[in-house]
Amino acid sequence: MTLPKTPSFRLDGKRALVAGASSGIGTGCAVALAEAGAHVTLAARREAPLQALADKMGAEGFSVDILPLDVADIAATDTALSANGPFDILVNSAGLARHTPALDTTPQDYDAVSDLNVKGAYFLTRAVARGLVEAQKPGSLINISSQMAHVGGIDRAVYCATKHAVEGFTKSMAIEWGKRGIRVNTICPTFIRTPLTEQTFDNPERVAWIEEKIKLGRIGEVSDIMGAVTYLASEASSLVTGTSLLIDGGWTAD
Repeated sequence: MTLPKTPSFRLDGKRALVAGASSGIGTGCAVALAEAGAHVTLAARREAPLQALADKMGAEGFSVDILPLDVADIAATDTALSANGPFDILVNSAGLARHTPALDTTPQDYDAVSDLNVKGAYFLTRAVARGLVEAQKPGSLINISSQMAHVGGIDRAVYCATKHAVEGFTKSMAIEWGKRGIRVNTICPTFIRTPLTEQTFDNPERVAWIEEKIKLGRIGEVSDIMGAVTYLASEASSLVTGTSLLIDGGWTAD
C-alpha cells in the first residue's frame, strides 16, 4: 500500500502580486506568501508605506519588491502589469467602503466604491490572467471579498452589492480560464480588526450586532486570513476554483 502524500503548501519560485498590501489584510497576505517562499510584489497607491513594509519584510529575509499602483486606474494597471509580470499569484486586497443607510447613498459614493471594488478588481484580475495566458502558465488569482458577498448588512447596501459582484465575475472567470490551469477564488472574511475597521468597533451597537452574528464569539484578526491565502495560492488547493472561502466564524451558517 502506498500512502497518499499531502500536496505542498510551499510557493518557492512563484511570483505573487498583492494589491492593497500596505495595511491590514493585504499586509497579512503579503507576509504569508513570503513565508511560504514566494517573491512578493507589494502594490498600493502610496509608495512610502509600501517601502516601509518592504524594508521590514526584507529584514526578515523575505524576497520582496514594490509597485506603486492605483487599481482603479485601469490603463495604468494594465501597463504596469504588462511591464512587470507575469505573476503566478494575485491577491487583490484593495478595497473601499463608505457605509450609509441606502436612502442616504450618493451617486459619488456609489461610484467611488464600485469603481474600486468591482471595476478595479475585475480588470486587475484580467490583467494578471492575461499575463499568464501569454506566458502559457497556470496561476492562482484570489480576490479578498467579504462575508457581505453572501448576506446583507446594516448600512452596507453599496458595499454588499460590490462584493456580490466580485463573487459573480470570479465564477465566470474560473469557468473561462479553468482549462488553462488558472484558478480564480475569493476569500470572504468577517469583520477583521484593522486600522480601517476601527470606526466600526468604536460603535457599541455595531459591536453587539457583530458579536451576536459570529458564532465563534470573537472578532477576526489578520492572522485568521494568512493560512487561507497560502492554501489558495498553493498546490494544496489545486482542484479549488470558482468558489469562496468563508472565514466568518459561522456568520453565514444560518
